[in-house]
Amino acid sequence: MNDAPAKPAEAAGDRAQAQPFPLWLRALGRLPFGFWYAFSDFLTFLAEHLIRYRRKVIDAQLKRCFPEFDDAAIGRIRRDFYRSFADVLVESIKSTRITEEQMRARIEVRGYDVVRRHLAEGRSVLLATGHHCNWDWSLLALSLGLGYPLDAAYKPLHDAWADRLFLAIRSRFGAHMVPAKQLLLRVVRRRGQPRAIAMVADQDPVSAATRHFVTFFGQETAFYTGPEALARVLKIPVVFVATRRSGRGRYVIELEPLVGHDEELPEGGITERYARRVEALVRERPAEWLWSYRRWKMRRDADGVVQRGRTFGEE
Repeated sequence: MNDAPAKPAEAAGDRAQAQPFPLWLRALGRLPFGFWYAFSDFLTFLAEHLIRYRRKVIDAQLKRCFPEFDDAAIGRIRRDFYRSFADVLVESIKSTRITEEQMRARIEVRGYDVVRRHLAEGRSVLLATGHHCNWDWSLLALSLGLGYPLDAAYKPLHDAWADRLFLAIRSRFGAHMVPAKQLLLRVVRRRGQPRAIAMVADQDPVSAATRHFVTFFGQETAFYTGPEALARVLKIPVVFVATRRSGRGRYVIELEPLVGHDEELPEGGITERYARRVEALVRERPAEWLWSYRRWKMRRDADGVVQRGRTFGEE
């Protein structure tokens, strides 16, 4: 079901940021989906055969994560990844003009009751996902359909223009974008207003003050501890957002209980459960994860000292 209850009133200053798009970008956004997916096919060919975009990194990470696959299988995943990545790029442009009706028609969300039950009881919910499929469209769809305030953590970009652009896209349908370092303070201040809190937490925690190491795809891998800290401090449940591509420009989102608000787990247990769920989804649909991102930069040496170095494919 995608039907949303009426949104509770929000306090002043708690509404999504409204940012205008440049005229030229709005004009591009009016071009039909057919044009953009044809252009995506061209970008896919360019990335695969001419530019060979981060090919060494992509292949090396795929081979480390799927040692059972031969070169032909790795090549198929890489080609499908390029197409998936190109589709996400053109869908970002289309996001500037996509309508609510188009978004509802292209994305099916299952399991709203898993989240709404907690919100109706006055309890906020942490929505945790990964860089799988089109995570920006997942945010837009949940903003439309959830029926409650939604805060989404983000890391500000160095380029001011790009930062404003992506903030405008991601907040189009009501999500309030909050710098990750300010998220906890914001949510604590609004504890009386139940809300969903969205976080994409499968990046390499290069700049994080703390990190937790888990076994991820057979590699010792560092993960952010922010989602776990937030869930523990606020005593709120964690719901995993699993997004799968059902067709070109069409997605299905499953909202799955991950950790209960009253569940007792050892330190690091929430992070480890999240990492296992991300891995399971990527194993199920490997081409839809962000393989061009240099994931394994943070490592521990033999003495347990954390060091930042080159990722697989750059050594």
